[in-house]
Amino acid sequence: MNEYRGRTLEAASAVELVVALYDGIIRFLYLACEAVDRGDEEARRAAVKRAMDIILHLQARLRMDVGGRPARALSEFYAVTFAQILQGSQAASRPKLEHAISCVRNVRDAWREVAREGDLKPAPASTEGALAGAGMQGWSA
Repeated sequence: MNEYRGRTLEAASAVELVVALYDGIIRFLYLACEAVDRGDEEARRAAVKRAMDIILHLQARLRMDVGGRPARALSEFYAVTFAQILQGSQAASRPKLEHAISCVRNVRDAWREVAREGDLKPAPASTEGALAGAGMQGWSA
């Protein structure tokens, strides 16, 4: 399965990779929720760390000089989501973690729509062109 996943990701567009990262955040947050239910502090912390690592990775890849307002909005989203996850983990609160999942899922769904719109248009020469074609001119992930 890992070999298949690796080959799928190699062929993915930049937007599809972002969607995969959001899927990872969601998956790790669900693992954290399950750990909360079991009272497994170590597993909760490990799952939360993985989700937060992905958020930090996404945040670090934002290009504010190119991305303008959309990049600033995503930066703020990542900061708020990071704080929500941290609070949910510290409180061992499934509802707080589920709220973070809901927020991440909403943004992930928007990225999926961008990916779908990209499938309907001829492939641009660059990722920046793909995002511009999806109405996100000047944004870079």
